[in-house]
Amino acid sequence: MADQDPWLEPYRDALEYQQAYLRQAERRLLGGASIQSFALGHLYFGLHQDPQGWLFREWAPHATAIYLLCEKNNWRDNPDYSLRPIKNGIWELQLPNNTLAHGDHYKLRVHWPGGSGERIPSYATYVVQDPMTNLFDAVVWQPSVPYQWQHQVPPRPETPLIYEAHVGMSSEKAEVATYQYFRESMLPRIKRAGYNTVQLMAVQEHPYYGSFGYHVSSFFAASSRFGTPDDLKQLIDTAHSMGLQVIMDIVQSHAVKNELEGLSRFDGTLSQYFHKGARGNHTAWDSRTFDYGKPEVAHFLLSNVRFWLDEYRFDGFRFDGVTSMLYRDHGLDQAFGNYDDYVSDNVDLDALAYLRMANELTHATHSQAITIAEDMSAFPGLAAPIDAGGIGFDYRLSMGVPDLWIKMLKENRDEEWDLGHLFHELTAHRIEEQTISYSESHDQALVGDKTLLFRLIDKAMYDHMQTHDENLQVERGIALHKLIRLLTASTHAGGYLNFMGNEFGHPEWIDFPREGNDWSYHYARRQWSLADDPTLKYQWLQAFDAALIDIVVSLPKKSDYHYVTIDQDRRLLSYVRDDYLFVFNLSPAVSYTDQTIPAHDGNYHIVLSSDDKDYGGQDRVDTSLTYSAKDEKLLLYIPNRTALVLKKV
Repeated sequence: MADQDPWLEPYRDALEYQQAYLRQAERRLLGGASIQSFALGHLYFGLHQDPQGWLFREWAPHATAIYLLCEKNNWRDNPDYSLRPIKNGIWELQLPNNTLAHGDHYKLRVHWPGGSGERIPSYATYVVQDPMTNLFDAVVWQPSVPYQWQHQVPPRPETPLIYEAHVGMSSEKAEVATYQYFRESMLPRIKRAGYNTVQLMAVQEHPYYGSFGYHVSSFFAASSRFGTPDDLKQLIDTAHSMGLQVIMDIVQSHAVKNELEGLSRFDGTLSQYFHKGARGNHTAWDSRTFDYGKPEVAHFLLSNVRFWLDEYRFDGFRFDGVTSMLYRDHGLDQAFGNYDDYVSDNVDLDALAYLRMANELTHATHSQAITIAEDMSAFPGLAAPIDAGGIGFDYRLSMGVPDLWIKMLKENRDEEWDLGHLFHELTAHRIEEQTISYSESHDQALVGDKTLLFRLIDKAMYDHMQTHDENLQVERGIALHKLIRLLTASTHAGGYLNFMGNEFGHPEWIDFPREGNDWSYHYARRQWSLADDPTLKYQWLQAFDAALIDIVVSLPKKSDYHYVTIDQDRRLLSYVRDDYLFVFNLSPAVSYTDQTIPAHDGNYHIVLSSDDKDYGGQDRVDTSLTYSAKDEKLLLYIPNRTALVLKKV
């Protein structure tokens, strides 16, 4: 990395030490096995059936006895269902074929010195919650006819345009939506909108719906709230038939504290999977933190990565909480303004080694897969190839961009926006990395915060969104919503992301059912009827987003910027990427006639005008004209609060 970034040169020795540590850690953890064979724990542990019967294995080194509980033994400890220790803390049980059947419920009772407790097997692949007791059971998922895949995996998109989605809240009804609903109703909508990648949240089983899926209890189980494992497979299979890739928001940065259904105190100790002492607790997230340097933990988590790729044919992962993994203090309250932060003792080198192995495994298992790091620290080499000394992620999320927009909207009047600072921040990224840009995700829409449109127009959203209703606050909000999203998408350095519903300015916030809101689903849904109603203004934003996406998908990932012009006084910003000329007039009130814009010589057509009446504009720009640039100058009429995209003929 020091060869690419001169600021890293003083840290060359420290970086070389990191690289040596990563190589040594991988050798130690793999113990001579290849990474692909090492990551097959899901085929060894858990419940499996063969012609001889059922075979079950579990790792619980501190246990003194383990019993499989099920209906056949009245959910009691029974010697016939007692696991026997075989080696290295591994326990095993063999049962006749007639003991269990597809759909049967089961769990474990683990005994340890001084206590015992019921537990869900760590490798359980289907886990359901009893609506009366709220307790979880593992369920045998062994259909007589396994799911038959129908469609090939589509090729990896050159530019991932990611539609971040939560299956449960994807319906307009006040309910938990299903994989089937999402497959039938959401996939066609996503395809029509022009996105090429679906990012599914909350896939791994989690006991509390309101955690948004980030407090995982069963890492190998697809959440049964939304349907069966086969329902999820059919969703992914159908997406593939439509040319959509499906990536998973995988959570390996921490685990839920729950003991009855989670991994915490599984064998009676707090440190089986997690760090000892205080380091094993993530106080800010109220969860447990993995010890990535322990071979059994690496085996469990790498097998988890391979399981989702093999069993469900996911096309990659967005790794949650990477910053939290990278630093012993989880990066909390750090500005990361000094390169010392990347080589200090605060860096968790075992976690860094694990992430590199997870990327190596993902790409070795699925050559078309993509991996994205949710990291706000801009760790050097995180999104660089492994053979170049990097950690191997394909992309890093540009987490600072939505924070930038919120800060500007909160602290500055429209005419005070610093366009130079804005353009720099939108285009900033490490030289070796590609990034996924976004103006807002699910994070910005959670209760206590606001979506971009709600922040822009506030309570006027409730009374002035009819197409015939003229309202200056709404007009400003819609205009800026379009400009913000186009600015963000057109300056991407690899790809673009949107959370479902935000494309049309979904109103209000996201709030899952909880005691504080009387367990209401009112805010845990998506009101698609607003965008589809021809009498409401949301339709304009939805149409603009589709037009925006159609342009962004054509931009090469690493196309350079040419003719960048920033006129702070006149509130003008323009730049050329590939064959496209982007022009923004961010002035609240002033329009410009015959404004000179630098560009390559040649003829141009306007391919997108945010002022088009179909997008809620005033139709002040004639988009049928051909514009000619001569001597690297082009004359344009640019109305206030308007963006134009021109393409060179």
